[in-house]
Amino acid sequence: MKHKDHYNDDYILELSQKIRYGMADFDEKIFSCSLVGKLEDKELFARLDCIADAMEKSMAGDYSKNVEAFFNILGPELEQSEGMFNLGWWLWPIGRYVERHGNENWRLSLSFLKELTKRFTGEYAIRPLLREHPKEVMDELIKWTLDENVHVRRLASEGVRTRLPWSQKLLVALDEFERYTIILTNLKDDPEKFVQKSVGNNLNDLYKDAPEKADFIISQWKKSGQSKAQDWIVKHGRRNQK
Repeated sequence: MKHKDHYNDDYILELSQKIRYGMADFDEKIFSCSLVGKLEDKELFARLDCIADAMEKSMAGDYSKNVEAFFNILGPELEQSEGMFNLGWWLWPIGRYVERHGNENWRLSLSFLKELTKRFTGEYAIRPLLREHPKEVMDELIKWTLDENVHVRRLASEGVRTRLPWSQKLLVALDEFERYTIILTNLKDDPEKFVQKSVGNNLNDLYKDAPEKADFIISQWKKSGQSKAQDWIVKHGRRNQK
């Protein structure tokens, strides 16, 4: 099944019930009538945006209150390192809503994304926060690199990629290079391949925007020894280099 096909009429009705469960003043009728029968001709991101539009029309205008309600409907955490796009896909429109409005209360948004990413990725929703509050958000991501949850560690890396697929280019890695280097360095020996791949992709992106900075990070790593994880990350990061 293609990602877009998850977001059909049955999904809309189920999501409506879930939101209503956590948000007493949510207008299920407006939400459902705005979407049922109107998504089939749309591609993935158009569907996500239509759902986010309908959410905005059906909820109160208090962003913080809405996000507090979303905490209550997230459901159980993923048990494995991967699988978020297979099991957590239903949460993407909620992430889309946070992506749009997160800076209305960026600290609360960051706390929410830490919980969201344990069920579904927050890599898109965190980028507007990084644009507006780069130092503060990256300081928090540095803490996340030490988290016991693999998805939290992975988001610390994935969110700061300069060329994240399906997302606008973000150069916070260059503007806050010292913090960025700490994030990648803290994860260079991570035992989880899921995290290693993200760090490698970070380096691969960086080679396209500032290759000398990518070489600098790797040279610093070598001074403190090497590991199998680090070797794999470097190889993955340099996969497009001649």
